[in-house]
Amino acid sequence: MILRSYNQAIQMTKILLVEDAADLADMIRKNLMSTGFDVQTVGDGAAALEAFPSLNPDMIILDWMLPKLDGLEVLKRIRQSSTVPVLMLTARGDEVDRVVGLEVGADDYLTKPFSMHELVARIHALMRRSHLVQQAITSDQSHESAVVHWGPLFISPDLREVTLNGSLLDLSRTEFDLLHLFLRNPRRVFTRAYLLETIWGTTYIENDRSVDSAVTRLRKKLGELGEWIEPVRGVGYHLKRNVPQ
Repeated sequence: MILRSYNQAIQMTKILLVEDAADLADMIRKNLMSTGFDVQTVGDGAAALEAFPSLNPDMIILDWMLPKLDGLEVLKRIRQSSTVPVLMLTARGDEVDRVVGLEVGADDYLTKPFSMHELVARIHALMRRSHLVQQAITSDQSHESAVVHWGPLFISPDLREVTLNGSLLDLSRTEFDLLHLFLRNPRRVFTRAYLLETIWGTTYIENDRSVDSAVTRLRKKLGELGEWIEPVRGVGYHLKRNVPQ
């Protein structure tokens, strides 16, 4: 049933592709449309921000280097009002640049050059993750939408907002989902494989550091409260049982 509903959702998925290289944009658009996606393309950052509200896409594929406004600035502005999944395309291979994109709110990135097969796989992983989260909310709306209180931290799933000591935290989609999962399941140990499948919607590969990097960023943003999310050697992570006062 879940697989069938996911496949049905894919057929209705609208993707906004922001890419200034016309040949590459056309190739991506044709490949994705042949897979069943509805793809709209724009060639610069300003056009992306203009098209976003009316198009209301289910996902954005966003090139980093764009005319008028670069991809990072576009992402920052979109994240002010939306948690839509964003896959960044970048020619930059430096890890620092990739981390910056993830911290600003990208859900995943793909370094050029890439194969269409890998692009489609990444898209499916992101959409599967988004679909699973929506399924969880639908199946238990009252539980999932309840505001969670953890010491000076408040998390509102409906608004997808987190406040710490009254101040709004700037969390990426991944960081928000991780924190929500931990807070709803204190003491439970989550393996890296489980977190990747549930939060990222992808299968764990040995030495994949995606989970560790995301948890590290989340702990840093939580300040002293970040110490309550503990690593479990050789397994994954869990939230301490006691709630800080």
